[in-house]
Amino acid sequence: MKIQIPEKVNRIIGTLTFAGYEAYAVGGCVRDALLGREPSDWDITTSASPQEVKRLFPRTVDTGIRHGTVTVMMGKESFEVTTYRVDGVYEDGRHPSEVHFTKSLLEDLKRRDFTINAMAYNEETGLVDEFDGIGDLKRGLIRCVGDAGERFTEDALRMMRAVRFSAQLGFELEEDTRRAIRELCRNLEKVSAERIQAELVKLLVSPHPERIRDAWETGLTAVFLPEFNRCMECEQNTPHHMYTVGEHTIRVIQGTDPDRVLRLAALLHDFGKPQMKTTDSQGVDHFQGHAAYSEELAGRILRRLKFDNDTVRRVKRLVYWHDCRPSAAAAAVRRSVSKIGGDLFPLYLKLRRADILAQSLTFREEKLEDLDRVEAIYHQILQDQNCLTLKDLAVTGRDLMAAGFAAGPILGETLQHLLDQVIEEPGRNNKEWLLAEALRWKEEVGR
Repeated sequence: MKIQIPEKVNRIIGTLTFAGYEAYAVGGCVRDALLGREPSDWDITTSASPQEVKRLFPRTVDTGIRHGTVTVMMGKESFEVTTYRVDGVYEDGRHPSEVHFTKSLLEDLKRRDFTINAMAYNEETGLVDEFDGIGDLKRGLIRCVGDAGERFTEDALRMMRAVRFSAQLGFELEEDTRRAIRELCRNLEKVSAERIQAELVKLLVSPHPERIRDAWETGLTAVFLPEFNRCMECEQNTPHHMYTVGEHTIRVIQGTDPDRVLRLAALLHDFGKPQMKTTDSQGVDHFQGHAAYSEELAGRILRRLKFDNDTVRRVKRLVYWHDCRPSAAAAAVRRSVSKIGGDLFPLYLKLRRADILAQSLTFREEKLEDLDRVEAIYHQILQDQNCLTLKDLAVTGRDLMAAGFAAGPILGETLQHLLDQVIEEPGRNNKEWLLAEALRWKEEVGR
């Protein structure tokens, strides 16, 4: 079985081989090449020690030399070259206490997580596949190398990686692998929030984000996202819905583009529903105030998982406004764009559409027709270049100060008042009218 290896990777492998060492492309790049996917990077494994690798190449970086990894620079590109190794005891469930270099490729492959990631290749030897990774690729299975319990005990993050790979590749978890995750899921508590965050995002933006259901079924979300479990258990007895909050959430995620912020908002948009649920005398459920509480929960969860401030801000805003339903009138749509934010309004429209499509058939067509009208008006607003933000106003704070306004809160209040006026009637966005209105309003409020 032949794989097309990039010229620079072949050159590194050839240099090591000519010097008397073994060298192979290994891991995810081999897997992706066999699947016909473009590998994001090419890793190389070798029998040469790190110092021997450094002697063979003029430009190297000691990126992880303690664990056997040297980065070889080829022009502007970099390639990680790692010495065959055997991991020591994983005392903390995250990192080996020590690593031992070995001359055996098989020993190196034995320590890897899944069979589909434990294949090596060079053009002289061909494919080295000691654990039937190629068979699992054909069967569409995520299966641990050797004993699944041992692999997950070594590094608990591998349980998240198993679900993430299943989502990226559309593969099933092999039964022993799934059983071991169920048994060891609490070990995920040992893993840092940053590492969990990275796997969660990769899962969410994958072609099969619905595989978050596997994370729930195996007990993983109970550890890092217990709010999702509450959603999976929360029924929605209302004409507008036909799924639990959790199943509805999964379908909303599936219905959105694979954008990081959008899919995080889709995940979190209804997390406040279990706490806000009430049931009336007719047995109908209501969730008043759930958007605001979902926003609060979203902030807590995103900070707990160590997301950056900009992501937290954008996701929270989408969650808060996800149920916004402006009327199909230009002024109403302009007001909504101004409130939600011009950068986020396109994402809001996508989230709102996915939300509707994941609800019951009752009222669905009417909701979609209303949203279509709102979206058409929004595109017209953009085409007409209507003023929607303070920076689009024809006057600035300096203009107001030149007209006699004192520095301070009154400047911001006046500019916001002017923006409100222009949003109602875009033709008012000219300097003469705005300055006159600013002076009139200042006199009216007596400041």
